[in-house]
Amino acid sequence: MKWLIWLLLVLTAAVGLALLISANDGYVLLVQPPYRIELSLNLLIVLLVIGFLSLHGLLRLIGYMLHLPGHVRDYKQAQRRKEAHAALLEGLHALAEGRYGKAEKAAARALQLGEDAGLSALVAARSAHKLKLPEKRDFYLAEAERLAPDAALSRLLMQAELLLDEHQFAQALRVLQQLERIEPRHPPALRLEMKLHQRLGNWEQLLAVLALLEKRDMLPPTQLQALRRQAHQQLMRRLSEDAAGLAAYWKKLPEAEKLETGLARAAALAFIQAGDGQTAAQIVEMSLTHAWDSTLAALYGECAAGDVRKQLQQAEYWLQSHRDDPGLLMALGLLCLREELWGKAQSYLEASLALAPGAETHLVLARLLERSGDQEAASAHYRLSLQHAMAARE
Repeated sequence: MKWLIWLLLVLTAAVGLALLISANDGYVLLVQPPYRIELSLNLLIVLLVIGFLSLHGLLRLIGYMLHLPGHVRDYKQAQRRKEAHAALLEGLHALAEGRYGKAEKAAARALQLGEDAGLSALVAARSAHKLKLPEKRDFYLAEAERLAPDAALSRLLMQAELLLDEHQFAQALRVLQQLERIEPRHPPALRLEMKLHQRLGNWEQLLAVLALLEKRDMLPPTQLQALRRQAHQQLMRRLSEDAAGLAAYWKKLPEAEKLETGLARAAALAFIQAGDGQTAAQIVEMSLTHAWDSTLAALYGECAAGDVRKQLQQAEYWLQSHRDDPGLLMALGLLCLREELWGKAQSYLEASLALAPGAETHLVLARLLERSGDQEAASAHYRLSLQHAMAARE
């Protein structure tokens, strides 16, 4: 529709111009002795228009020729940027797809062409790391530091992660310390520090990092609880030869954590090893009152408290609600052994085996039968204990 309107306008203008020219009888006389030139006014106007357009075109052509080298340079730079950007995108896609060789080559090309030097170098470094090429990886990281000093945070994060992946813990710790100076308590850096302390067994430092991550809500509650439990278990295991130190450590823990089954079991084992069976029994009793656990109930029989008869009464009270619990029956058997109630001990141990055969229960029953003189039955339980132990290792 637009072209039709333009066509009508052009035709109208042409008709109007033709009418104007036909009505114009003027002329122009140019005198330059001894010459005289007489031109119609219409022709002069046409010549002036043609001359103006020609001069304008010539000046434009000269200007274009003068700026041609700059245009060529700009064009080449634009093509280079386009190629570099395409190379970086190719590297990112290849890295996401796990094609590390292709990703490294594409990112190296982008780096060579100057496309986002920091990002290109980091993509190439991660790809080289995946290809098990540490020298190339370190070269690209050095290039990232040289060409993009302002992107130190991303570079150091990746460097720490890659060193941690290679189990170069000392180097990773130094890098994380640099990160802390640049951006204190940066959440991704704290995550890496958490993994580092966990692998190095720095359990006190791990607990401190977990507290910071918990404030920022950076970990799922289940993972946070599992890591905290692991740290407490390891620290209590270290203190298992120091009863006073272990008691002081256990005292400062929050009550909610003390009732957690896994932590209560670790604490009870540590106190048993430290020779404080009384505290171990109290820990088991508190935890089982809060939440029942068969494994923890079985450990109750190993807690050598001062008043065994009181322990036995407590276990028999639990039995009223947990008659088919093999762990509790095992604990009752052990407690009866300590009270030299041989018949009751054998009955409890056999009931526990009927519900859940296990190496430890077979072993305890074998020793009891051996003590009572039933060598044949004892030998059978010794064999069964060995078989269960070997099966558990497999």
